[in-house]
Amino acid sequence: MTTAARNFGVQSFCFRTTKDNSAVADKVREIGLDKIEVCAVHADFDDPQGWEKIVPQYRDKGVEIVSIGVQTFTGNDSEEAWFACAAAAGAKHLSCHFKVDSFMTAIPKVRKWSRQYGVRVGVHSHGGYLFGGSPDVARYLIDLGAPEIGLCLDTAWILQIGPRQGNPVAWAKNFTGHITGVHYKDFVFEKNGQWQDVIVGEGSLDLPGFVDALEAGGFDGMAVIEYEADPDNPVPALKSCVERMRSVT
Repeated sequence: MTTAARNFGVQSFCFRTTKDNSAVADKVREIGLDKIEVCAVHADFDDPQGWEKIVPQYRDKGVEIVSIGVQTFTGNDSEEAWFACAAAAGAKHLSCHFKVDSFMTAIPKVRKWSRQYGVRVGVHSHGGYLFGGSPDVARYLIDLGAPEIGLCLDTAWILQIGPRQGNPVAWAKNFTGHITGVHYKDFVFEKNGQWQDVIVGEGSLDLPGFVDALEAGGFDGMAVIEYEADPDNPVPALKSCVERMRSVT
C-alpha cells in the first residue's frame, strides 16, 4: 500500500509562468501526477466565487486539489475565505505562514476556522526568511495551535538554516504527530550560502532517510514536489523529480 509520504503531487508554483489553470492541469498529468497544491499565482483565494470556476479546470483533467497555499495569516476576518476555498475544492490542507506581529491574534481564529471547515493547517518551514522557520519557533507555534495547526515541512528551506538545526530527517522525527504537509524540495549550496534548486534527492537532502522518518512517524498529510528552477520549462526536471521520488526504497 502506498503511504502518504509516497502519495505525492506537485506545487503549482513550479508552473508560475503558466497562468491558465487548465494548462497547468495538463502539465501535472504530463509529469505523471494527479494531485496539486494550488498557490496564489493561480488563484485569488479572497474570491471564493472566482475560485469555484477554477476548481473544475483541475477536476476535468483528473487532477485532485489536495491543498492551497502558502497563505500568510494576520488575523483578519477576511482570511476565513481561504478555508472556504480549500473546502470548496475538497482539499483537507492549507499551507501557511504567520507573522511575528500578529500570530497571537491569528492563531485562535485559524484554529476555529480549521475546525469549522475540516481543513488542517501546516506552518510552512521557510528557513531563515520568515517567522516559523526555526525549530524552536515552530515548536512554540504548535504548542499554541495544535491539534488544528501543525507543520508543512519544506525540506530545502529546512536545509537552508544550516546543518545543526536544519536537518529535515531530524525535523521529521522531532515533530512526529504534528506534520500535516510536506514540500519535497532540494538545494545545493555555494560557499557564500547561496542556494540552487536541484532534482529532489540529488542535492543536500537525505531523501530516503526523510521518507523513512515520515513513514516511521505515521505521517498522514499531504505531500507535493516543489522545484523552483527552470520556470519557463520545468516539466523535464519535474519528470526527473517524480522518477527520483518513485525510486526511493
